Amino acid sequence: MYIVAIEVKDKRFDLPDGVGSDATHTNPQYAYAVCCLKTETSLTGVGLAFTLGVGTDLVCRAIEYLSASLKGREIEELMSDFGTVYRKMVDSPSFRWLGPHKGVVHLALAAVVNACYDLWAKSKGVPLWKLLLDLTPEQLVNTLDLSYLEEVLSREQALTILTEHQATRNLRTNVLETGYKGYDTSVGWFNFSDEKIIENTQKAINQGFTALKLKVGSNDPARDIRRATLIRKAAGEKATIMLDANQKWTVPEAQNTCSMLGDINPFWIEEPTHPDDVIGHQTIARTIAPFKVATGEHIPNKVIFKNFFQAKAMDFCQVDAVRVGGVSEFLTISLLSKSMGIPVVPHVGDMGQIHQHLVLFNHIGMDHEHLFLEHIPHLKQHFVNPAEIIDAYYQVPQVAGSSSDLKE
Repeated sequence: MYIVAIEVKDKRFDLPDGVGSDATHTNPQYAYAVCCLKTETSLTGVGLAFTLGVGTDLVCRAIEYLSASLKGREIEELMSDFGTVYRKMVDSPSFRWLGPHKGVVHLALAAVVNACYDLWAKSKGVPLWKLLLDLTPEQLVNTLDLSYLEEVLSREQALTILTEHQATRNLRTNVLETGYKGYDTSVGWFNFSDEKIIENTQKAINQGFTALKLKVGSNDPARDIRRATLIRKAAGEKATIMLDANQKWTVPEAQNTCSMLGDINPFWIEEPTHPDDVIGHQTIARTIAPFKVATGEHIPNKVIFKNFFQAKAMDFCQVDAVRVGGVSEFLTISLLSKSMGIPVVPHVGDMGQIHQHLVLFNHIGMDHEHLFLEHIPHLKQHFVNPAEIIDAYYQVPQVAGSSSDLKE
C-alpha cells in the first residue's frame, strides 16, 4: 500500500462559554492540524496535532514540508525502520534550526508521525493498540528514535523492558474486558462558576467517575482554595481530586498555595509553573511532598522529559502524542518513564481518541500501572469513531486505525 498524495487540513472548533478555559488559556478554540496520507486504495492515514486556533495554519504549512518525503513510500516498508525515518525528519538541518525538536515544527511532526501509524494499523485491519501489541519487541523498537537517551535507555535496555513484560501480558489483558478507567477533566474549567463546578461534580459522580480535576491558578489563591473545597465536599472524601494550575504560578506562589491544600488532599498538582523549568519543578516537588507533581503536556521532547525524570521533578508523566513527536516519541518516553519508575498518565489533546489505544499498550506491553485516562468530551461529535465511555471506563476501540478520523 503506497502513499500517493498528502493532504493537510486546518480544523478549528468553537467551544461553549467557559469550556476549555484555564488560568493561562482563558478563551480557547480547540483545533487540529491534520495530516492525511492518501493511498491508491480507499484508506487514508490521518494524523493529528493539537493546537488552539490561531497559529494552526503555521503548523499546517510545516506539515507540508515535513511530509513531502513520504510520498511514494510503501507503508510496511516505511514502518519497518521508522526510527531512522523519524530521525531524518526531526533532524532535517533547516527545520532542526527552528527548534530543535520543539514548537511549530515538532507539532507538525506529531501529525505526520501519527498519520503513519494510523495508516499502518488500517493497512493491517486492526486498531492501533492491537497493532502495537502484535509487534515483536524488535519491530516496535525499530519504529523509535532513542538518540540522546543512550546513557539512560539504550536499544538493548528498551528491548529488555519489552521482552520481559511480554511474558506476563496475560496478567494484564483483563483491561481488554473491563476497559480503561477514565477521569473527568471537565468538571472545573477555570471560567465556570462555583455553582457550575458543584453541579458538574455531582453529575460526574453519578456517571461513575471517582476521579475529577479542577483548574486553579487564580490571581487570588483564596479563590482556588474555596473552589477546591467545594469540589471536595461535593465529591466526598473518597474521590480522587487533581488540581491543574496550567503553568500560572511562580515557584514561590506554587509553594505558598500548595501549603494551604491540606484539607483538599489533592492526588496531584499539575503544571504548577513554567513547563521548561526543570529545577523549579524539582523545588516544588520537594517542598510540597507528600503531594505529588504531574506535568508533561507542554514538555516538548524526550530529552527534556529525561531531564525531568533525572531531577525527580515530576511524579506523573503527562506526555501527549499530539504534542510531542507523535506515537513514536510517546512510546519512547513511555519506555523511558518505565525504566525510571514514573507512571504515565497522558494529557489528551486528542480528546482521548489516540491515547485510549496507547494506554492499553503501555499497560499490557510495558506493565505501566492502570491508573486512569483523562476524558474530555467536547469534540466527540466531530470524530467518525468517538471514544466511548461507559460507567467512567473507556471502552476498548475495535475499528482499524487510531480513531483519528474527523468528520468533514
